[in-house]
Amino acid sequence: MEQLKANIKGKRKVLGLTQEELAVRIGVTRSALGAYEEGRAEPRLTVLLSLADLFGCSIDALLQQDILKTAGQRSSVDVAGKRLRILPVAVQAAGEEQISVVPVQAAAGYLDGHRDTDFVAKLPAFSLPVTELRAERSYRLFQIKGDSMVPVPDGSYIIAEYVQDWRSLRDYQSCILVSKGEGVVYKRVINHLEQGYLELRSDNPAYAPYRLQADEVLEVWKGLGYLSFKLPTPGDAGAVSEWQQLLGELRTLVGQVQGTNK
Repeated sequence: MEQLKANIKGKRKVLGLTQEELAVRIGVTRSALGAYEEGRAEPRLTVLLSLADLFGCSIDALLQQDILKTAGQRSSVDVAGKRLRILPVAVQAAGEEQISVVPVQAAAGYLDGHRDTDFVAKLPAFSLPVTELRAERSYRLFQIKGDSMVPVPDGSYIIAEYVQDWRSLRDYQSCILVSKGEGVVYKRVINHLEQGYLELRSDNPAYAPYRLQADEVLEVWKGLGYLSFKLPTPGDAGAVSEWQQLLGELRTLVGQVQGTNK
């Protein structure tokens, strides 16, 4: 509590905010903020999250480090998940964890509310009694849109497992990524975390790959399977074959061009 109250008061003064102004920014009363700065009360988790976001630090730094001394230093991204990451989950009355569903219409709200217990509690949730899903791990169901990951159809639901240590991602693993700039996306990942980024690729060759900086990433979920209400038609198999043929021809052409340039 000593470090926390010093950080709140010291950072507020550095930012040039009054107690009233900071209280408004984080959604509490001025008297509550005064109690935090004097060590008479402890902020709730949602308040700690707001303070950490405003001060540009992690919750563990807010609680345990002098953030005024480290304000000018760029902290490395916690790709290993050693520091505190908030993952609210839905549970049954008996305490069993459920799978929360993030439909397309909730994706924008999920970006802001993914660490908010109340927000996650309002999402649809269910249990899936299959042996492939292990009780000690956390899962979520994300609905995707678009054709960038064909043959997975537009509107499908991706069943995904929470990834604490991003270094464990295998190249070309399909993942749901929640990031500050991109929102919720479903892509294949090539791991370049040692260089500070992930390369994201679509299965549809019409979409170019791009980079996502590690400090933009909020959550990573490993794709395990999908649920779709669009049954394949006889023409779908032909369309997939055409994509594969075009991709093969493109690779051959690239190889020929590279050969002539040697």
